Amino acid sequence: MMPWSVGILGAGPGVAALHLPVLGRVGDLYKVVHIADAGSGRARVLAERLGARWSEGEADLLADPGVDVVAVCSPPGEHARQILGAVAAGKRAIFCEKPLATSREEADDVISACRAAGTLLLVGTNHLFDAAWGRAKHHLVALEGRVQAVSVTLALPPNDRYHRLVAEGRSLDPARRGRPDLGNAAVAAGILRQLLTGLAIHDLPAVRDIAPGVDEIAYARIIAPIGYLVGYRTGGVLVQLALTMLPEGPDALWRMSIATTHDRIEVNFPPAFVHAGSAAIRVRSVDGHWTEYPRDEEDGYVAEWRLLASLLQGDAPVEYDELLADSHFAIGLADAAAAKVLEGVPL
Repeated sequence: MMPWSVGILGAGPGVAALHLPVLGRVGDLYKVVHIADAGSGRARVLAERLGARWSEGEADLLADPGVDVVAVCSPPGEHARQILGAVAAGKRAIFCEKPLATSREEADDVISACRAAGTLLLVGTNHLFDAAWGRAKHHLVALEGRVQAVSVTLALPPNDRYHRLVAEGRSLDPARRGRPDLGNAAVAAGILRQLLTGLAIHDLPAVRDIAPGVDEIAYARIIAPIGYLVGYRTGGVLVQLALTMLPEGPDALWRMSIATTHDRIEVNFPPAFVHAGSAAIRVRSVDGHWTEYPRDEEDGYVAEWRLLASLLQGDAPVEYDELLADSHFAIGLADAAAAKVLEGVPL
């Protein structure tokens, strides 16, 4: 079988450090033939290394008859529009970096268009496809323990995109220049929503698997300089999402902890853009004994592209309903958390 030809919309750090190396690892399945950027010039640099075509904007790539699969790796606000463009161009499949869309209406439109056209769609939620997460879910089902609490804790190094986001919300007061005006509830709520839909989105589909729905936001606040703390209840389960992103760059931590009536499960995901195999899982029993599970060589980044190949080969169905439900869940949570901040809860 000939490799599927991929055109990538976007040429940022995620494409250079993540998707191109991953696609290189599965070169029997895919070949990158076209890369487009928004005018930065990075597409040309990346494409020339691969002997691929390059362009500015998206029109040339979408019109390229040699592109079978469109990878949407642009800023989140562009995702829905570019997916609809790829569908209209008759592309066979679309890989979209998370999030799928930034509003429920956009998500509805995207899924409706893909379903009507029969366009294959996969959202790159690598933690959901991590083999270790699959084992964690199997463990939960096998022991039949009732989930009592879930926490997702992130300590990440600097990310220019989010530092720019916070900088846009800085105070006009000269005495506070350069610091975000977190005392402005509207500013804080907007920043929180974007952090949740941009970073928490990595884990929300997995969280939804074991604790679906949002009954009540217990607390939601922005943590300076860049971070958040959000807690909500759903069906008797307390879920906490926490992020800190310090300018000096702490040691990276990306951990999901699940407390059940039987034990506690810790899933430690590798840092973003790091190809270090699957997440590491350990389970603490009621007697305090820890059991560690072996890691897989392949990570969720490779697994998601392999799954897309299965969709292309007709070996697996597209789960349109699940993709839409994941998107609605994340957007609903982000909106509810932002609304909690707007209530005037002290930050």
